Amino acid sequence: MDKYILICPKCGKTYGKYDMVCPTDGTLLRTEYSKTSFKPCDLPGIWKFYNWLPVEGIIKKGTGKTLTYKSENLADKLGLEKLYISFNGYWPEKGAFMKTCSFKDLESYPTMQRVIEQEEKNTMVVASAGNTARAFAHVSSITGLPLLLVVPENAIEKLWIPAGSTSSICVAAVQGDYYDAISIASRITEREGFVPEGGAKNVARRDGMGTVMLDATLTMKCLPDHYFQAVGSGTGGIAAWEAAMRLKEDGRYGDKMPQLHLAQNLPCAPLIQLHEDVAVDPKCPEGMYDTVLFNRKPPYAVGGGVRDALEATEGDFYGITNKEAEEARLLFEELEGIDIMNSAAVATAALIKAVRNTKVSKSDLIMLNITGGGVKGALKELATISLEPDLVVSPENSEAPAKIIQRTEDKFE
Repeated sequence: MDKYILICPKCGKTYGKYDMVCPTDGTLLRTEYSKTSFKPCDLPGIWKFYNWLPVEGIIKKGTGKTLTYKSENLADKLGLEKLYISFNGYWPEKGAFMKTCSFKDLESYPTMQRVIEQEEKNTMVVASAGNTARAFAHVSSITGLPLLLVVPENAIEKLWIPAGSTSSICVAAVQGDYYDAISIASRITEREGFVPEGGAKNVARRDGMGTVMLDATLTMKCLPDHYFQAVGSGTGGIAAWEAAMRLKEDGRYGDKMPQLHLAQNLPCAPLIQLHEDVAVDPKCPEGMYDTVLFNRKPPYAVGGGVRDALEATEGDFYGITNKEAEEARLLFEELEGIDIMNSAAVATAALIKAVRNTKVSKSDLIMLNITGGGVKGALKELATISLEPDLVVSPENSEAPAKIIQRTEDKFE
């Protein structure tokens, strides 16, 4: 029996292991594992959850996993009896070793492992606002798999990785926003020799992020009542929902789905605008607390996407201002004793708002996904290198994709 199959949750048809969407209606394909009862493995990092990852092997070096622990100080401050924090980052004192400090590590390892299994000779193309690029660059540095990163120019400062070879990585900086980077990357992948990483359509990315829910549920011994996360595309929310469905089917962790509480950074919150049927602002405004939370065309209405996840879990969106996010960051860092990324501060602010508005009760089992943290310690304790752009292009230049392709091919010759 195969370890897993990919099915369309809408029509029920089975597809190939490396397909991504149902050709009939564009619904996101979902992984169905042969082992319906979850059993962790004695493997390093994320591979602890190997049985529920769509891979047939592992990349051992450098992998980390989520650290879930019961909060005391923040929980006491908010009047919550059962608040659990799922920390994704670098915090060696507590046993957290994600060296790029972001839960995007959980996507990059299984995605790159699938590339290895496909014996793919092409260059993987990743469009990113920073954290995803760093995670994929880290794995490329370890494996030597060729990688083209297409990032907004203002994200270059986020492109540091644990020291290693960068000969397999080409960086193209775009003088625009994240969506401009996505658009150029999409045009590049139309050319022979380049393949997309797939975004929300890639089950390896979703199931990798879903391990946050697996780790938390194993720690809590029960599915949470509430799940809080800041989102850009919303893929992390979809991943949490899909993982929770598998755990519910297992039967040992409760029969009630966690309610999703997804947060975005105001004033530019495309998912909230789509949810409220308001026209999406086409440009990311200056001064956002965290630009990684901006995605102009998120997978909201697609089958199996964010809208379906929210409806299935009776979930909700939270719009968080810069002031609310900064206050939440300071509070978290003071009470929990570790620095967190801005996106995690937005999630914390959503939790604070939910408590204030009685969206949660003090006795509820609550899971807060801290999607990134520990950067200060990582940069101080680890040997790191900064990635510099191999070229800079304008999104208005129709020749930009061709220029990037040529520079990449020259570098990888």
